[in-house]
Amino acid sequence: MKDRMSSRPSTVRVFVRVKPTPNFAHEIIRFGEDNKTVDIHIKKDDRLGVVNNKRSDWSFKVDGLLHNASQDTVYDTVAKSVVSKALDGYNGTVMCYGQTGAGKTYTITGGTENYQLRGIIPRALQQVFKEIEGKSDQSITVRISYLEIYNETLYDLLSTVPDAPAPDTQMTIVDDAQGVIIKGLSLHLASNEEQALNLLFEGETNRMIGSHILNKNSSRSHCIFTIHVESHSRIISDAKYTISKINLVDLAGSERLGKTGSEEQVLKETTYINKSLSFLEQTIIALTDRSRDHIPFRQSKLTHALKDSLGGNCNTILVANIYGEVSQLSETLSTLRFASRMKCIPAESVVIEHYDPVRVARNLQKEIDHLRQELAVRDTLTNHARVSYEPFNESQIAEINAQVRRYLDGKVDEIDILNLRQIQEIFNQFKLILSQQEKAAEARLRQKYTLIDKTDFVTVTAAQKAGLLDADGLMVGEVDGHSFGIGVAPVSSKASSSLSARKPKSRKSKERSSPVSRKEGAGSPAPAKELEAFSPSKSNLLTASARELDLKETVIKEQPEVGSLDLQPAESTVKEERSLSSSPPPKPSAFEDFKAERGSELNRIFKENKAILADRKRKLKDVTQRINLIKKEMDDTSHTLNVAKVEREKQGEYINEEGQVIIDEQEFILIVRLKDLKKQYRADYEELQDLRAEVQYCQKLVDQCRQRLLTEFEAWYNESFVIPEDMQTLLKLGGSIRPGLIPANKLLELGEDEQERLERLQQELLMEVPGSLPFHNARSNVEKKYKYSRAAAQITPSKKKPSLITSTVKNKPPSMLSAA
Repeated sequence: MKDRMSSRPSTVRVFVRVKPTPNFAHEIIRFGEDNKTVDIHIKKDDRLGVVNNKRSDWSFKVDGLLHNASQDTVYDTVAKSVVSKALDGYNGTVMCYGQTGAGKTYTITGGTENYQLRGIIPRALQQVFKEIEGKSDQSITVRISYLEIYNETLYDLLSTVPDAPAPDTQMTIVDDAQGVIIKGLSLHLASNEEQALNLLFEGETNRMIGSHILNKNSSRSHCIFTIHVESHSRIISDAKYTISKINLVDLAGSERLGKTGSEEQVLKETTYINKSLSFLEQTIIALTDRSRDHIPFRQSKLTHALKDSLGGNCNTILVANIYGEVSQLSETLSTLRFASRMKCIPAESVVIEHYDPVRVARNLQKEIDHLRQELAVRDTLTNHARVSYEPFNESQIAEINAQVRRYLDGKVDEIDILNLRQIQEIFNQFKLILSQQEKAAEARLRQKYTLIDKTDFVTVTAAQKAGLLDADGLMVGEVDGHSFGIGVAPVSSKASSSLSARKPKSRKSKERSSPVSRKEGAGSPAPAKELEAFSPSKSNLLTASARELDLKETVIKEQPEVGSLDLQPAESTVKEERSLSSSPPPKPSAFEDFKAERGSELNRIFKENKAILADRKRKLKDVTQRINLIKKEMDDTSHTLNVAKVEREKQGEYINEEGQVIIDEQEFILIVRLKDLKKQYRADYEELQDLRAEVQYCQKLVDQCRQRLLTEFEAWYNESFVIPEDMQTLLKLGGSIRPGLIPANKLLELGEDEQERLERLQQELLMEVPGSLPFHNARSNVEKKYKYSRAAAQITPSKKKPSLITSTVKNKPPSMLSAA
């Protein structure tokens, strides 16, 4: 695990969102031009006299103001950067704080009935899965959890999900090396945006809500929606991966009993809410005091659960929701003071990189194989004998042990050294043989003598009482410098006999070693050919184990994704087959069938009219080109005549007896040619006018034929596939209008109920906003589920057996369950 610090240390960022109201106190609450300052000014009360030291001016610095801001603007300003950094490994938290009814739940969750009014959580889920699609080099897994803290008790809002595991014990908050962990809180895999929104809406239906004067749907608990992101590289050689989480916190609002008028159960809930928020503010004050050594995170479940978000490794953003009315001014001041304290808390974000042990092991194995290949190449280039660099097997170790024993016995003068691994194993065998000899010597001594530990005072005292030691604790001798003394031999024994008895015994002990030594080093030596023959098998074994590791990782890492990919096409195939059997055919293919059969005559006339129109257009084009050429030739001829006339006037004109100007033959030919061209131009222009009229008429006929063909096709299509037969029969009996000519949507609306009409309107909206499809599908799924469960509960009331204990939702008492 490795930490990577962010670019620069920072503090908690704070934004203020003002709830829209027609009675905004413009004279008291003013916003700075930089959009980062909130100034509050209260006029002094003249009734208190001239000397009045009561504070009347406050100024609060924040990171941004959200006044009359849309949900899109709020998300882009507050949470978009936090979500983007979370996919890079940085933890993030967005927290909404404020008085009851100030818009915290609307900011964090939004309106579930309108796609445009969705809040930070649905938009964050959409951004997460969109950015995952763009990270093709990463394999990212998303899991969802939803925690509720109600009256200082933890509840899992996703415990009602069908695949949710049954909690073994009560949920608890535990501090771990990686942060705060809530044991017993379920994590649910979300493969796409729709699945994640299903979990969100499922949890929302399990939340605790209440009603009082200031808010009809007041949240009675603190809720933490967490998106857990785990990112692995698709490059198998990269063993690093990151784990991050996004906490989206909806705090319950602070309440004044005098304004809310809470009673009974709501009063008890208000007490717990205000108490936990008071502990939260104490924790914030302690965090801002740099001289404090202890931070009271464990005062409440809320502060303990938010330990990482408040003072840990996290990009934290606070959204302070305030009222802008004069009657709520004291709560507004309290919220802004809390926001100012939060802004002083340092928030240093760190990317914690983990290492996948399976990938690390495989990478190391590849590196070992590469180094072995390099050593083999070096041995070949230096003309060294072929050396195996594989770990020794039992037979090879036994051979080395036998070589060491022969060396110690003096049978061989030296041991051939091949590589470093052999040197290490030789020293290991030396150490092993020495240890075996020490144990054997100690065992022989214990059989004949009583060994006493000089450092053990109790043993020495007992030996002195038994007469084995004198008063000074003197012993006969010591063994090999260790702290053991040889006890006094019995009087009946003689030195010569003891010595003569020891020699044969030691010789026998040399000949028959312990079972351990036989197993480890006293086996029969293997020949050198066997020593080399075992190394390839070991190499094959290692290669096989590496392949097994590869296969295992592939199965573990890719099995969820493959499973999800295999299931979805199967379901979609079933849906497509059902739709093909019950829905009409596509209009393009049906139109081709209509032109070949029912509308063949209309189609023939339409094609003939189109051919005539194309012929007239081609003639019109030819005539137009011919007229343009004639016009160009006329212009050239006129220009040549003008040039000839100017030249003639320069040279002098000749006039005959009748007073006519005499021209030459070339000029006369040009005049005749120009006259013929004008005549041809007039004739062609008349032909052009006639062709234009014919083209317009033919175009009108083609349009009429096309419209008739399409109208007949729509009527035939509606009568054949869309309008039910019984409705066609009724329409034929009730009037002379052909059923297929009536718009199909108008006819089908006659038999729609409210649910069908709602679904049709939703489909029309989805065509306008395609990105809203997962949102509407998730909301529709949750609504259908709870409508079905309520209907089933009303039809078949549950019967409890005397010996059966049933659990309610979230393990709460029935009186605490929300109406939703």
